[in-house]
Amino acid sequence: MQYGFGVDIGGTTVKIALFDITGNLLDKWEIPSVTENEGAAILPDTAASIKEYMRGHDLQAQNIIGIGVGVPGPVDNAGVVNECQNLGWGVFNVRETLEKLTGFPVRVGNDANVAALGECWKGGGSGCANLVMATFGTGVGGGIIIDGKPINGAHGAAGEIGHMVLDARETEYCNCGKRGCTEQYCSATGVVRLAKRYLAAQDCPSSLRALEKITAKDVFDAAKAGDAAAKEILEQVYDYMGQFLGSLCAVIDPEVVVMGGGMSRAGQQLVDGAARYFPRYAFPATKTVRFTLATLGNDAGAVGAFKLVLDELG
Repeated sequence: MQYGFGVDIGGTTVKIALFDITGNLLDKWEIPSVTENEGAAILPDTAASIKEYMRGHDLQAQNIIGIGVGVPGPVDNAGVVNECQNLGWGVFNVRETLEKLTGFPVRVGNDANVAALGECWKGGGSGCANLVMATFGTGVGGGIIIDGKPINGAHGAAGEIGHMVLDARETEYCNCGKRGCTEQYCSATGVVRLAKRYLAAQDCPSSLRALEKITAKDVFDAAKAGDAAAKEILEQVYDYMGQFLGSLCAVIDPEVVVMGGGMSRAGQQLVDGAARYFPRYAFPATKTVRFTLATLGNDAGAVGAFKLVLDELG
């Protein structure tokens, strides 16, 4: 029997999973991401953890086809990462480094891209070869899958969809240094920002006014409870999402848009809201794009990382 590992490296933990050759997740565990000293220990710690697991479970090296890795930064097709600020990494070849540490073939991708690949293979987009995954959390991220393959781009920055500009008239700056980015309207922080703007501009009652600190969840909960102001705020968010996804789908022409990230906990409410505004902005040929929720949760990155290995080496 052959096996492989999928690794999802984050700023707090490294998630590691063991898969069989068909993609069944057999076991998973986490180790801390030690980001001190420019993250120098992260890959050695990952390699040591994999080797320790193999010894403890009597896994032989000849039965391992390789290791797939997702990292939170731009990665080119050679496995070179171009700065991962959350890890303290600069520019270096993750693939070559981990291959030397483990002795196994390694494939590397951006964490959002490999999560999209995971959802395309085993999750909300299962059965589709062309997919966009949009993650709506603290920021807006995503991954693009075309003909079953993640798109990295020339600089490893393909899929940075949260920084498409939606409003050139915006006066406040995004974290990326631009103004009017999707992230400023469609993320959890964007929902809060729009809520504060709305409440400051409108003389209307709302349960949100009684809160010392508003969160995106508060806005969704208030809307579900019938708060008119919260409903109007979310309509603004959904309009922005429809515009964002309409433009994105005109370029990518996916079969499905998979919606993930922390805001996806709002469930069908989020999907239906974005899908309601999407036709206003969609190119006619893309209006049949299906919207669905991500289903793999925190496992998506490891699943997609292993699929990188399976596609290239299996």
